[in-house]
Amino acid sequence: MDKKKGQVTKGMVRPKIQRYCAYQERCHSEVRQRLLDYGVRGDDLEELIYELIQDNFLNEERFARTYAGGKFRIKQWGRQKIRQALEQKQVSPYCVDKAMTEIEEADYQHTLEIVLDKKWQQLKDPDQFVKRGKLAKYVISRGYEPELVWKTIRKLYMD
Repeated sequence: MDKKKGQVTKGMVRPKIQRYCAYQERCHSEVRQRLLDYGVRGDDLEELIYELIQDNFLNEERFARTYAGGKFRIKQWGRQKIRQALEQKQVSPYCVDKAMTEIEEADYQHTLEIVLDKKWQQLKDPDQFVKRGKLAKYVISRGYEPELVWKTIRKLYMD
């Protein structure tokens, strides 16, 4: 902040916001909120975002691809949960669709089976019908599509 006027200038905030973007991939809404927190408003805010995009500090498609890939590989989230999280971050539908291409179908099915098997081992209910219901509810809550979940459960756990 300028000590005389109490105002924030673009030049003061630019290095801070560049470091913020360089540390990890960010979406536009996160950067916009950070700039607002710094006290940047109006045309200065829009110009800084434009400069970040031009200098490749900010790339929404790259963010969406990285986010989707990470949430799938590390947290083993399903497509629905990833899509919803990206939409909450106000990522454009085009970028959300591009991000979904990061998840290979074979990897997705394999990960679903791993998540199902791990949870199956944890469930102690003697009634197989109830156990399968709890299993499906859990995996669907992780963002996997219900029809795919049930198809896989039938394949793995029904005689």
